[in-house]
Amino acid sequence: MTDEIRNDERGAPGGGACAQAPPAGGPGPDRDAPGGAPAIGPSPGTRTAVYALTLPGLKIAGIIAAGLSGDLYAPERLASSSPPGTRLFQSFLELISRNFHCYKGHVAVAATGLMVRAVAPHLRDKKTDPAVVSLGQDGRYAVSLLSGHLGGGNDLARAVAELTGGTAVVNTATDIESKPSLEVLARDCHLAIEDFSRLPPVSRVLSEGGKVPLYDPDNFLAPKLVEWRRFFPPIAESCAFDEGAPGYPRTPSLYVDYRLRPFPREALVMRPPALALGVGCHRDLDISELTGLIDKVLGESLLSPLSLALISTAEIRATEPALQELARRFSRPLVVQSMEALAAVQTPNPSDKVYEKIGVFSVCEAAARLAARMGPLLVPKRKNSKATCALALMNY
Repeated sequence: MTDEIRNDERGAPGGGACAQAPPAGGPGPDRDAPGGAPAIGPSPGTRTAVYALTLPGLKIAGIIAAGLSGDLYAPERLASSSPPGTRLFQSFLELISRNFHCYKGHVAVAATGLMVRAVAPHLRDKKTDPAVVSLGQDGRYAVSLLSGHLGGGNDLARAVAELTGGTAVVNTATDIESKPSLEVLARDCHLAIEDFSRLPPVSRVLSEGGKVPLYDPDNFLAPKLVEWRRFFPPIAESCAFDEGAPGYPRTPSLYVDYRLRPFPREALVMRPPALALGVGCHRDLDISELTGLIDKVLGESLLSPLSLALISTAEIRATEPALQELARRFSRPLVVQSMEALAAVQTPNPSDKVYEKIGVFSVCEAAARLAARMGPLLVPKRKNSKATCALALMNY
């Protein structure tokens, strides 16, 4: 899965695609304005758009764009004053409509109210909305307006303030109270939040100075909580899933686990990238034959699909369409193992038939262990008529 949105033809809500032709009458490939370039969406690999709306704001916007390696946008009327590479626009609201979901972050040297009205029609949810920061043309205050935690808006505001010599304005409750942001911790630890509706109650407890019981038997999150340890009393294994136990949490709690368990009703569950899925298959199998097997194995083994870290297979199957589609559906990388590496791994279920066909005794089990950095097998080879799979625990 890639974090970057390519400069292609995918649509953006409320106004066309990320890659747009310039407005009629504006500068274009054959009519570049002085110092400017067409407003055609993000440059390849660019994460941040920086907007200037006034001549005084153009200077500070240029500093920010250079410091963040971002794309600089300015009105066409400022073309003669714009630095080389500036992307020119006619309508700011139309530009935001095209650009909003094409960048990870937006910085506008503009009034906060204007930026709020500009982005409001394009909001989806906190999991996907980009960061938005606004600041005045004096650069004194960089205000984090949107996606402060998951989208990195608070960090973006701090980076902008550092470039301008100003102050970042951050008003998320956990930041104000110097408490941990669970969204940021989950992101930094590569943990998948299973149900975002469980997040606000847990964050509220922290912002109000309360404690959140934590179950993290494999220490996926606990090492990041050293400075906040007092806010996360550990839940003992003996009472983590026993409603009758005295230590069973009856308030918002936090569970970090790759297994399917009877979690408490008010628990926020985070899924660590703990599982390596090894797959072997016949050629030209249907994707449903593959997903059916894997869904069945995960369910029967009580393992969360959100905890899949990667999918691993033999190099001779690297271009198999069903495997590539599987990786897309799970949004996980497809890791290819050489035949020499597979042959060197001892597995519990070697197959003479597989050896006769491709020269190794195991594909799915060996591929799972290799991808897991030789971690132990949790689920040995399972199969149907067209595919095999195995699951190994990542060795971090």
